[in-house]
Amino acid sequence: MENIALIESFSEFKDDKLIDRVTLMAILEDVFRNALKKKYGSDDNFDIIINPDKGDMEIWRNRVVVEDGEVEDPNSEISLSEARRIEPDFEVGEDVSEEVKLIQLGRRAILALRQNLISKIHEHDNTNLYKQFKDLIGDIYTAEVHHVRPKAVILMDDEGNEIVLPKEKQIPNDYFKKGDNVRGVIENVELKGNKPQIIMSRTAPEFLEKLFEQEIPEVFDGLITIKKVVRIPGEKAKVAVDSYDDRIDPVGACVGMKGSRIHGIVRELGNENIDVINYTANAQLYITRALSPAKVSTVKINEEAKTAEVFLKIEEVSKAIGRGGNNIKLASLLTGYEIDVIREGIAQEEDDVELREFSDEIEAWVIEEFEKIGLDTARSVLNQDVADLVRRTDLEEETILDVINILKEELEG
Repeated sequence: MENIALIESFSEFKDDKLIDRVTLMAILEDVFRNALKKKYGSDDNFDIIINPDKGDMEIWRNRVVVEDGEVEDPNSEISLSEARRIEPDFEVGEDVSEEVKLIQLGRRAILALRQNLISKIHEHDNTNLYKQFKDLIGDIYTAEVHHVRPKAVILMDDEGNEIVLPKEKQIPNDYFKKGDNVRGVIENVELKGNKPQIIMSRTAPEFLEKLFEQEIPEVFDGLITIKKVVRIPGEKAKVAVDSYDDRIDPVGACVGMKGSRIHGIVRELGNENIDVINYTANAQLYITRALSPAKVSTVKINEEAKTAEVFLKIEEVSKAIGRGGNNIKLASLLTGYEIDVIREGIAQEEDDVELREFSDEIEAWVIEEFEKIGLDTARSVLNQDVADLVRRTDLEEETILDVINILKEELEG
């Protein structure tokens, strides 16, 4: 058997991309020294010479010659008669170096040695992989779809590393098939046992930020700074940008002529609607910009409570709130203020009633749907076209008609 198992191990690992020659030799020596300790009780008097290029090695055992019958430690001492069987001219007190063949360790020990070697190299590879991807957290990474599972897409990069894209980290309208190239950010690296699990995300705000860096040269060069990114993945995002060079229009540079620069980013994110706004330290102005595309009349801020009352004309309210309340939610996240929308210019009619007064007859979630588009009183709903309400809310026409009948009965009955 000699060096067969060892040679196979060398041929399997010596070209490993993650392990260098010095590290490989250190691992091999460590594995053999452990085997020698088990066999002889100590490895202190052994020299190990390894040649990883040839897949070969030598083990030399060093012992001191003592008189026959005076051997106290057979591992470090050898009797004179035994030494003279190696070389006839040995004398007491001299050092004897004798080669130990692998077969002397025993077949079972050799098999265990090989398994230990494989385990140590895998452990080394996993440690390196963990460190490699830990350094990539927050960076964009591209990998190919290997197979699609119900709760995750398993990706494989060019180096054969497995990357997991969980369902909750996918944009809602993402669709992948085997062989597709997928971009996302490395969000986390977790150790599962001794094996690192690499997690990718396409929903993280950092993904959008890194796409800006890739697609917009001024962002990459640092001429434009991204101050904050907030997202409702696949639906809408807001990006606050700034520039320290007055000659650069940060919003214009990011969007490009007719949206040419941002178009590729929008497409990558499944047509996510992206608002790019100019950052400012002026909180009132920042909130006004964050509520784009709505035109804000006045903003009153309570700095201590971190709240803002935003006054808008009636026709601007639904724009400020946005479909499903997405616009005002993102504006709050971007600015850090809880925003309340207040309609101006129309005094509530004396016989008008707030929708919340009808909570016994109309379900709360239905009332919320109307409030999301700025309709919070009975007459504000009755003044709308039914078809328009169907388009702007997530309510069925039948539900809207039921609500209208309830409101009419109260106001006109």
